[in-house]
Amino acid sequence: MWLLYQFTSVSTSCAAQVEDFSSDDSATPETGYSELQHRMQMHAASGSIVKALASLNLMKNVSGKPTVYDYNSMIYCYFKSGYVKFDELFDVYIAMKRFGPNPNALTFNTLLNGLTLAGRLKDGILIAQEMMGSGFLPSYTVLSKLLKKLLNLGIVVESLTVLDIMLGLDYIPGKRDMNALIHGLCKVRMIQQAYVVLLALLGKGCFCSAHLYNPILWALCKFEDNNSAVAFFGWLKKKGFVHNVYSYTALVYGFSKGRLWDEAFHCLHEMENEGCNPSVITYTTVVKFLCDDGNVDEALGLLKKMDEKGCDPDLITYNIILRELCHQGRTVEIGDLIRVIDQRGLSPDTYTHSALAGGMLKKGKIEIANKLLLRIISRGCSLDAVVYNIYWHSLGCDGKSKEALSMMQSMREKGFRPTNITYNTILKGLCKEINIDEVLQLFDRFDWATGGPDLISFNTILSTACKEGNSSMIRRILYRMEYEQIKLDVISSTCLIQYFCTIGKIPECLKLLDSMISKGPQPNTMTLNTLMSGLCKHRLLGMAEKMFNHFKSIGISPNTTTYNILMRASIRESNDFLIIELLRDMYSQKLKPDVDTYGCFVYSLCKEGKISLALHLRDQLFTNGITPNIVIYNTILEAMFRRGIFWEIISLLKRMAMDGCEPNVYSLEILRRAMRKGWMKGFPRAANVLETVMCGALTEIMICLEILFIAVCNRTCWDRTRAELS
Repeated sequence: MWLLYQFTSVSTSCAAQVEDFSSDDSATPETGYSELQHRMQMHAASGSIVKALASLNLMKNVSGKPTVYDYNSMIYCYFKSGYVKFDELFDVYIAMKRFGPNPNALTFNTLLNGLTLAGRLKDGILIAQEMMGSGFLPSYTVLSKLLKKLLNLGIVVESLTVLDIMLGLDYIPGKRDMNALIHGLCKVRMIQQAYVVLLALLGKGCFCSAHLYNPILWALCKFEDNNSAVAFFGWLKKKGFVHNVYSYTALVYGFSKGRLWDEAFHCLHEMENEGCNPSVITYTTVVKFLCDDGNVDEALGLLKKMDEKGCDPDLITYNIILRELCHQGRTVEIGDLIRVIDQRGLSPDTYTHSALAGGMLKKGKIEIANKLLLRIISRGCSLDAVVYNIYWHSLGCDGKSKEALSMMQSMREKGFRPTNITYNTILKGLCKEINIDEVLQLFDRFDWATGGPDLISFNTILSTACKEGNSSMIRRILYRMEYEQIKLDVISSTCLIQYFCTIGKIPECLKLLDSMISKGPQPNTMTLNTLMSGLCKHRLLGMAEKMFNHFKSIGISPNTTTYNILMRASIRESNDFLIIELLRDMYSQKLKPDVDTYGCFVYSLCKEGKISLALHLRDQLFTNGITPNIVIYNTILEAMFRRGIFWEIISLLKRMAMDGCEPNVYSLEILRRAMRKGWMKGFPRAANVLETVMCGALTEIMICLEILFIAVCNRTCWDRTRAELS
């Protein structure tokens, strides 16, 4: 009973309320019981429980009145009014328990039903518990209503309490309610409780279909380890439960998520043996994780298997593969897949367009992405904000964010509603193109969506200001964030760490880091990498190593990038011992070397003049399924220029052209530096042709290289002939 006092502001007795307000009622002691009852119900139905109580108090002049049924009638009418003041209602209930008449089963059921309909569900649970404590049993109907309401609102913890009450009374909830409860528990990762509910239902002799246990299986695969999922799967099988496609797909998901490919494919095979053919969702699950891992060839193989098994892939399957093909720049396969999509009669959707354009952007094919998106937009296709945001991002990558802003403003006049993502996308591009003061002015003029600029908006500008070391702008942004009541997150704090590293204030950087660790926001791997990069740029490798170990000790795991930063710095300082230690530690963390890791070793070999070994390592990358990037080629190119081995330079440029790796701005800078330092003094014509090659498109490079090859050959032959004549 005392739990109900939390709902009352002042604990007063029912009698006291009657004394205060009885004078407001026009009734007299001679008024008949029926009339008083009518007035009481009328007052309660109008939402005035105080006047209703006054009429109830006057009933005391009639022998044996008021009864508990009069109180029940008043409570019922009060709920019907729709103007319930719950503190007053609970005062009445408490007064009944103290002074009588004692609540009966109808009192409790009326309260429970009324509270449930009014949405006071937690109060309803307390009344149900009080009812049982008073020796009465809540009805199945009212408890079912309470459970449904709780489940519809996603309140799963209190739903468990109602379920306990129902099962204790041998009330079995409906199948839909049980499905909703188990699904809700699994959604909030209360998997153990969901399992307990399943066991309780089985203990009551309920038939539990796959709809009840599959959510638990999926939750184990998503949030727990695969061993638990497999154990639960086996336990169900021993109990005689028949698994369906959804059950097996859960295991396939768990294995694929954990990159346990042998187990995933074995599960597909096991499904077929059990006569449960994998669905398009099952196959797409594996395809998705294969593509996430870069194994697009295996994904294409699985696509072929789907055809053989008569399982038609849907557009989602194709879109996932298409996106990864774009990421890898495999234009031939992209064309083939688009033709297949067309032959299947599938219409490309927004995701198809986004996958194509986003993949091209990630690969650095900005011009192709721009043309593709512009063609789609010019056709008048029905597109959403996502596609436009990708297009404006592609313009930003191409240094055309002002054009993107102008287009967006023009579209707004025609009804387009930009989101904060739209503004943040354009803002990011503007930060690279114009003065940050101008960016802040535009920032203030943006017609932001409800709520104004968000944390990402401020972090975008803060990041730029920190990279530039612009202290006055940083202060302005931080002040504005404080004014807008937007707190710094780990990204904001990491930007400030980058700023202190940029301007060489390492002690301030470490103080900020200590503050993050002790007060929050907690640093993450990105913070670690930013600090490592800053310290290594200032040639503080020893301090970087200490901080690296400190981060690990407080539970912040390094990633491949962290090791790459430290290894490159170690190579620069010829610290071979640290390189070996880092490699061992990297493998112990089960991290795989990426293209940048190999780039570190290519840099090391080139630094020592071992160009042939560097070329051999580049070839090894292809064997390991990794495509060398422009950084690796530039490192080898610079080493070749230093040595003046022009035949190898020509060969390397031809290989770059065949691999689809275009020279970039730094490649040209290497050539110009070579010319300035006289590395190509004896080959001026070759240098000019090389510059043409590096500035040309891929389709022209091979022709230019052949011309260069002839030019160098002719020059070599002429030098040899002239030497012989002399």
